[in-house]
Amino acid sequence: MTDVSKMESLKLENNKLRNYISLILAEIELTQRIHEIKENFVNPDDSKRVILPILDRISKIKSEKRPLEQELNLN
Repeated sequence: MTDVSKMESLKLENNKLRNYISLILAEIELTQRIHEIKENFVNPDDSKRVILPILDRISKIKSEKRPLEQELNLN
């Protein structure tokens, strides 16, 4: 492997790691928002209506993370 191809490979891996970290941070932030919503809403039905789209996004984030975890040998 040439130095140029090694560098390109490292750049690609670095970008994947950055993307993975961004997904983790988004998942943490959304999870915290869910906890805040549950604490601040009196009516469980109202909180459920607000929380469901957030849970859907968290699920999508987890799906996006899986292939990165496999590629980067993080699991």
